Amino acid sequence: MAGPCDHVKVFYWVVKAILGPLLHLVFRPWAEGTENVPRAGPAIIASNHLSFSDHFFGPLPLPRKVVFLAKSEYFTGRGLKGLFSKAFFRGVGQIPVDRSGGEASERALATGLRVLAAGNLLGIYPEGTRTPDGRLFRGKTGVARLALEARVPVVPCAMVGGFEFQPPGRIAPRLRIRPGVRFGKPLDFSRYYGMENDKLVLRAVTDEIMYEIMRLSGQEYVDEYAQDYKARLQAARHGGGRSPAGGMAGPAPAAGPGSAPVAPGGAAGARDGAPGGAAGARDGAPGGGAPADGAPGDGAGVQGTGPSAAPAKRRA
Repeated sequence: MAGPCDHVKVFYWVVKAILGPLLHLVFRPWAEGTENVPRAGPAIIASNHLSFSDHFFGPLPLPRKVVFLAKSEYFTGRGLKGLFSKAFFRGVGQIPVDRSGGEASERALATGLRVLAAGNLLGIYPEGTRTPDGRLFRGKTGVARLALEARVPVVPCAMVGGFEFQPPGRIAPRLRIRPGVRFGKPLDFSRYYGMENDKLVLRAVTDEIMYEIMRLSGQEYVDEYAQDYKARLQAARHGGGRSPAGGMAGPAPAAGPGSAPVAPGGAAGARDGAPGGAAGARDGAPGGGAPADGAPGDGAGVQGTGPSAAPAKRRA
């Protein structure tokens, strides 16, 4: 039986061969740390999500195909536009998943596990949606479940400059901005294997991943799910009220190639500690409570202390 991504293999490389040189010529993207992505075997690439352009510039510098789990709406449009959208997203290595929660989340998780079982690179946006204002929002625990159940390393990935390059609602990119991508060293979570049903462990692992993304991207961190923030912002706009607490912060400055990323908020780094011992966590538990299980791009959790309280970083 064909694997879940066999149907996009040829089209993926055709699209990349055609678009790759054009994107390099017109937009001059840069990349750092590509040597940190395994050249063989399964792994998860966990990235922040700044703009639609992430779909292009994230996988572009890698010699391997990256399969992303994408929202099913990209594949269900009607007419010529719908056909083009479906063909394009399949062509760039994306698989449709239903993000409505519940059983749909479990099906998304199963799809991701099949991709990894086939030895592929799986791309995930732990925030579950694009950032509304350039900041980094709380990660959902689906990425941790996948890493622990599939027993694979996680490569943190930071898209840089994408929010300024193509802000929300803007179709034409800003050519003066050079989009970039920065890959960190693989994170090894083998110490947690067999604990994929422990909700505190899932939150700790997710926070550690988000901390690394924050460190690589230089973004300000927001300890709230982006989807919830967007909903509150929309409600405030429709209701004529004030913006959500915290306001709409301006985007963090884009770090160019060769610049040293600075951890937002002055964080000095993750502290040593396993789940239950993360410094600063409420009640001694990472994230301050028991988040619900989540699938890629879906899932929920209680408010926590954020990535700065993640356990010590240990790499493969």
